[in-house]
Amino acid sequence: MLFDATDDLIHILLVEDSPTDVMMTREAFDFYKVLNPLHVAGDGVEAMEYLRREGKHSAAPRPGLIILDLNLPKKSGREVLEELKADPDLMRIPVVVLTTSKSEEDVARTYGLHANCYITKPVDFARFTDVVRSINDFWFRVVTLPPPRT
Repeated sequence: MLFDATDDLIHILLVEDSPTDVMMTREAFDFYKVLNPLHVAGDGVEAMEYLRREGKHSAAPRPGLIILDLNLPKKSGREVLEELKADPDLMRIPVVVLTTSKSEEDVARTYGLHANCYITKPVDFARFTDVVRSINDFWFRVVTLPPPRT
């Protein structure tokens, strides 16, 4: 069996319905040479299926970090966050909310649901890549994350 260099890296689940934002995130990862494997769920229902390893995600690796948009189809990011933090098997996974909303109500409600941080999504690519770099630097170089549960 061949050794995969990503085996020891923390997997990231990006929950994002905008193909443009997914593409920009991937490009920012490439630009800053972020090696952590990035997995994408396009809506809230798929995110929970991924996290619970259901259906086509039955062999999905457990992410060590979730980047979550609030405005998602089928199940909102708030609903995903609420379910995630109520599940004993998933609640320890840190969640970075990355969304376009600047609403104080959204910020307060999201932290009330135990998000680990809230970042307003910049609209231009240069700033967006800076945000992705900052997320990578903080969560993978500064913070000690809990070991993933299998």
